[in-house]
Amino acid sequence: MPAFTIRDEQERDAAAIRAVTLAAFATMPYSQQTEAAIVDALRAAGALAVSLVAVEGDEAVGHVAFSPVSIDGVTAPGWYGVGPLSVRPDRQRRGIGSALMREGIARLRAMGGNGCVVVGDPAYYQRFGFRAQPGATVPGVPPEHVRFLALRSDWPAGAVAFHPGFDARDA
Repeated sequence: MPAFTIRDEQERDAAAIRAVTLAAFATMPYSQQTEAAIVDALRAAGALAVSLVAVEGDEAVGHVAFSPVSIDGVTAPGWYGVGPLSVRPDRQRRGIGSALMREGIARLRAMGGNGCVVVGDPAYYQRFGFRAQPGATVPGVPPEHVRFLALRSDWPAGAVAFHPGFDARDA
């Protein structure tokens, strides 16, 4: 049995999620250090369709967010972007990120979600069923880092845009 549990984000979790996210991405060479601001912006916009926290005792050690996306400039009901996915560095490689992803995908299925897209390490996300999708792109992102997971229907072709909260930056 894991030493952590996964639950829905609660209002009191915002500061802890920010701290986990900042720590998780602090040394990542590909990060622009905007991930915590993204989560804050998604929360402020009411765009966190699924927001899960991994906790050990009362301490947050991981977080994942899912938010709506648009395709070719049109809101795509039932389609979601994944991210950020964050696990505190001292708790990484213990299955927390994988458990957050599996639970998040299960929640999307239960909500009747059609699918989701992620920008990240293809080798990591393929374990959850994410694959390349011909004809679907995320502008400005190398295609080898974009992966899709269809839950109820085929992924539509077109340019995918994450929620505007992904443009957030810390002041």
